[in-house]
Amino acid sequence: MAIYSKEEILPNLDDQIHGTSFLRRPLPKYKFPRQETEPKAAYQLVHDELLLDGNSRQNLATFCQTWVEPEIQKLMDECLAKNLIDKDEYPQTAELEARCVHMLSDLWNSPDAANARGCSTSGSSEAAMLGGLAMKTRWRRKREEAGKPAARPNLICGLAHTCWPMFARYFDVELRQIPCEGRRLLMSAEEVVKRCDENTIGVVPTLGATYTLQYEPVQKVAVALDDLEEESGLDIPMHVDGASGGFIAPFIHPSVVWDFRIPRVKSINASGHKFGLAPLGCGWIVWRGARDLPEELIFNVKVLGGNMRILSLNFSRPAGPVAAQYYNFVRLGRSGYARVTQGCANVAAWFADELKKLGIFELIHDGRGGIPGCTWTMKPWTMKSQTSNAGDHPGFTLYDLANQLRVKGWQVPAYPLPASRGDVVVQRVLTRLGVTRDLAGLLMEDLQRSIQRLQKNPPSKSLTRGSDGGFNHS
Repeated sequence: MAIYSKEEILPNLDDQIHGTSFLRRPLPKYKFPRQETEPKAAYQLVHDELLLDGNSRQNLATFCQTWVEPEIQKLMDECLAKNLIDKDEYPQTAELEARCVHMLSDLWNSPDAANARGCSTSGSSEAAMLGGLAMKTRWRRKREEAGKPAARPNLICGLAHTCWPMFARYFDVELRQIPCEGRRLLMSAEEVVKRCDENTIGVVPTLGATYTLQYEPVQKVAVALDDLEEESGLDIPMHVDGASGGFIAPFIHPSVVWDFRIPRVKSINASGHKFGLAPLGCGWIVWRGARDLPEELIFNVKVLGGNMRILSLNFSRPAGPVAAQYYNFVRLGRSGYARVTQGCANVAAWFADELKKLGIFELIHDGRGGIPGCTWTMKPWTMKSQTSNAGDHPGFTLYDLANQLRVKGWQVPAYPLPASRGDVVVQRVLTRLGVTRDLAGLLMEDLQRSIQRLQKNPPSKSLTRGSDGGFNHS
């Protein structure tokens, strides 16, 4: 007969994380703790708090990657202690960054990709700010050389990302944002030209608007600016915000002309951590040529050992996202990116088709010809009669539907368009890598069940919110 010691039968409670005395006390929140905590206990405390976050794979609001290959996770671990800014200490990491810039220049049809100018950034917002600063600096230099005042610069954009209003406010630039009007939700060539003058530092079309997922008409705007220059002499450059579309259009929409094939396009920013498939924290900015990046924006830094040329709004940054981006480039190539991106677009198109069958929604973007995803709004209805040509109002809003989906963990946002069409409420799904056809099918099933529950038990305040979530209002 086997004989066991007391220790073998009753293990030491100190070895059981949830049995320790520390875990019976609240986690320190707003005052610095006096005592140390065992690593396992500290990890368990933080881990348990993070359980209250949403499941990132079910977050269909974000454009950012929520799934990566195991090899990328290994590279991120191996680069954990590497500071990207220290190019003297980590020269090969700097080499990988330079290779990515050259590859992007080639992908975006730069006329001189071998001598590419650009850099990685902390996401696409920093890249956009650097592109904006370059436009402002070039404009100021041109005005000073002509003996004209360099005051009151302005920038023209359409349904732009929040980073552009931020740039305008932080760097003292007037933002001339084209409002949505009627069913026109994006910038148009006509609206751009109406806002141009000698103080315009540039025009920023977005290749994949955050609100609707649609491409703005880059080529049409460029043609209109060419005509404007011929008529008035105003030479206004373009910067393309390709945060998402820069890693989509080259692979599945090759007929869309938006990049350096257009001579007026001087710079492009993109998010590596979106459809570039890199982990969070990876952005890129590339200029058409050396003359388009003002030399005064580059700093020579010697404090890290070597004489390094730096272009950045940040300083210390992790090297992992850049290594992961280079991994993706060599791992997938053009054919791999096309396969992955087309798969994402196919899921989006399927979801849009199923959504249309429900009969109560109007599609704004069906996943075809833009960012892989789907954007929709409620069909129009008449509040007075509660009936219109579009049929009966379902008795709930898109906000109610978004809340109902959250019960099952889905994050599918409902939000108003900008102020000029703030009466229009839309809902959006992104079908990134990792959002499979099966996952989209589960969402569609939950969406249908949510609609049934809301129709059976309509929220009492749905019809008095002042906005029904429809595209048009009577």
